[in-house]
Amino acid sequence: MARILIETYGCTLNQADSRIMGSLLEKEGYDVEYGKLDVAQKSGYDFVIINTCTVKTPTEQKILNKISRVKDLGDRLIVAGCLASASPEKIEQIAPNASILNTENVAKIAEVVASAKEHKRVNYNSRGLVDKMLFFSPDESLIARIPISEGCLSNCAFCETKFARGPLNSFSQELIIKAIQMSVEKGAKEIELTAQDTGAYGLDKKTNVAELLNNAASIEGDFRIRLGMLNPEHLGRYFDRLVEAYKSEKVYKFIHLPVQSGSDKVLSDMKRNYTVEEFEDQVRELRKKIADLTLETDVIVGYPTETAEDFEESISMIERVKPEITNVSKFGARPHAEASKLKQLGNEEIKRRSIEMSRIVRAVQAELRKKYIGTTQRVLITEKNERSLTGRNDSYISVAIENTEANLLGTFQNAKITGSTSTCLIGNLL
Repeated sequence: MARILIETYGCTLNQADSRIMGSLLEKEGYDVEYGKLDVAQKSGYDFVIINTCTVKTPTEQKILNKISRVKDLGDRLIVAGCLASASPEKIEQIAPNASILNTENVAKIAEVVASAKEHKRVNYNSRGLVDKMLFFSPDESLIARIPISEGCLSNCAFCETKFARGPLNSFSQELIIKAIQMSVEKGAKEIELTAQDTGAYGLDKKTNVAELLNNAASIEGDFRIRLGMLNPEHLGRYFDRLVEAYKSEKVYKFIHLPVQSGSDKVLSDMKRNYTVEEFEDQVRELRKKIADLTLETDVIVGYPTETAEDFEESISMIERVKPEITNVSKFGARPHAEASKLKQLGNEEIKRRSIEMSRIVRAVQAELRKKYIGTTQRVLITEKNERSLTGRNDSYISVAIENTEANLLGTFQNAKITGSTSTCLIGNLL
């Protein structure tokens, strides 16, 4: 039986694509593993698939470096994902014998491997709308990552992913619901609904993500649903219906709403279709109507048109809104993105702003975590290592529990919170 390793970079949507490829290969009789390839042990696999990301320059450089270190695999190397879609020439330059598979063609992975077995290099780079849920097969993981769409409706000036994944393509709601049901029957306790922008789901098919979430929450079983990143520009289309879905016990009280900047001028330059005030109004209403909501957001610092005053507006916005989680990214020009043509800020200034923003973010997050100390939280245990158990409370906040003896994976446990950091809570089982 041929052994295949799938190494995945990037977002949850990429991880979902890897699982689809893996399940299709398993149906063909291959032994599939997931993880990071140890270059020194690469000869232990018959084929290696690297599922790539292109969202940030450092990530791309890391991936290209990895490809260069395993290029001697020759036709046993297959490169898939967003980098394979956006910049296949970079891969071909480093590993000319590797096969290439873009995001729309992940369902052809078995054909690619079959060609590689005959020492034939192939390049599947055709574009087209494919419903990937036709190829979804549940495994026995506690966490099931289910893609609901590909592409988006936005045209953000900084984004390379739109070029890689194309226009919005919402998958069949019927097949998504079936995938959730099958995953729960297989033992999944956490369902992650993922997309490039879950907020755009269904807007090409006269439905929306609120309807999908309400239907998903009606499925029988004891499990939790986490909704992936949702752009603010779409929230007004179905706000009340989405709030209704969040009232279900099965839906984590968590929303990832990326603001990107606290300056209206920069938001306009980025081609984000909302204002800071509109974002803050949305957050205020969500927190009013959904108890114990965890807000995650994203902020880019050092956008080419961001002045010192704009940066200060972003800091002020974070201090006002106080997101429970904020992901800080340093702007980096991506080759197919409009912002790459602008005059760039100096690296040192971008680094300085990133350090300052990160300091503010850590302080805000640490302060917010303290309110949980002394409380009892219901935690879904999803991970275990040599020292601790890790899970999520109903607000999707990570909880670390010092316990190595009990086999509690996949169970709900009550934990007394005894401490906190900027990234997680610390507790003891009751």
